[in-house]
Amino acid sequence: MKISIERGTLLRAVGQAQSVVERRNTIPILANVLIEAEADTVSFRATDLDIEVVDKAQAQVERAGATTVNAVTLNEIVRKLPDGALVQLTDDGASGRLTIEAGRSNFSLATLPKEDFPVMASSEYQSNFSAPAPVLRRLFDKSKFAISTEETRYYLNGVYMHVAEADGGRVLRCVATDGHRLARIDADLPAGAEDMPGVIVPRKTVGELRKLLDDDEAQIAVSVSETKVRFATPEITLTSKVIDGTFPDYSRVIPAGNTRKLEVDAGEFAQAVDRVATVSSERSRAVKLQLDEDKLLLSVNAPDSGAAEEELAVAYGDDKLEIGFNAKYLLEIASQVDRENAVFLFNSAGDPTLMREGNDQSAVYVVMPMRV
Repeated sequence: MKISIERGTLLRAVGQAQSVVERRNTIPILANVLIEAEADTVSFRATDLDIEVVDKAQAQVERAGATTVNAVTLNEIVRKLPDGALVQLTDDGASGRLTIEAGRSNFSLATLPKEDFPVMASSEYQSNFSAPAPVLRRLFDKSKFAISTEETRYYLNGVYMHVAEADGGRVLRCVATDGHRLARIDADLPAGAEDMPGVIVPRKTVGELRKLLDDDEAQIAVSVSETKVRFATPEITLTSKVIDGTFPDYSRVIPAGNTRKLEVDAGEFAQAVDRVATVSSERSRAVKLQLDEDKLLLSVNAPDSGAAEEELAVAYGDDKLEIGFNAKYLLEIASQVDRENAVFLFNSAGDPTLMREGNDQSAVYVVMPMRV
């Protein structure tokens, strides 16, 4: 194999591939990226056996072929090469080495046989549809903060993507929860997604997927089966196993009877919570909200470190209420709000609180209170 490729193009492709590679693995070939060159295209494939990413790039292919080389080392070399450099990759099968040349720089890396590289079995996808990148970006970005990190409840370690019934008809919905907070985000149902099986997309896949969704003009081809999910652009294909488990019935924890309504400027609220939480104890991070007519008092009282309070002018016309929350959860939820106002709906100090972005019903957040 012998190819010439522009350094920026190579860095993007190798960077995407190497981020999937597990740093600590016991199988040497899994540390490598599979490089395959033919016609005028070179593809870079990496996997951790649960996720596989393939990134295609344009290159001058003098001699077609394939090899595997350490992904992290290759990425580091390319990253340190000068901008605009033309990089030549030459694989010598006999010596088991890949030579990387750019200008006066010359590197030689050990390779492993391409035949040893595991390629994820292709599966029959029950549902194939396409969605604009900004739509998928919103679905996953707004829900991923609530993904659980508790390994024992493995079925909560991802975002549940499924078709659901909403007031306006059927929607594509993403839900994540860790038992303390929940995010439920809806988007218009794309054509072809009607029969999609509900799948739990793992946390690592959600992180990798984010890199495909930066281009506002891109259309993402989505394929879903009971066991796998695939997201693809013309250049990058990300295939992942889904979490084998049943996502709980989240509708039961979304309160329907919360009537005490607080409307507050989301940016001001987040900044005020952040300020008063500075003195809260690391363990509890508890912030107390005291609601009175058109007034919100945020306070923290941490006997070990100090106390703080801040008052905000808000829209609130119901009975007085005192309720406590974990400051981190409040900040994460407030930071999701794209609109000016956040609307909180309370019931009592012991019941889950609902939050929406203004009048928008397509994004709903639930946060459990804590005793303060």
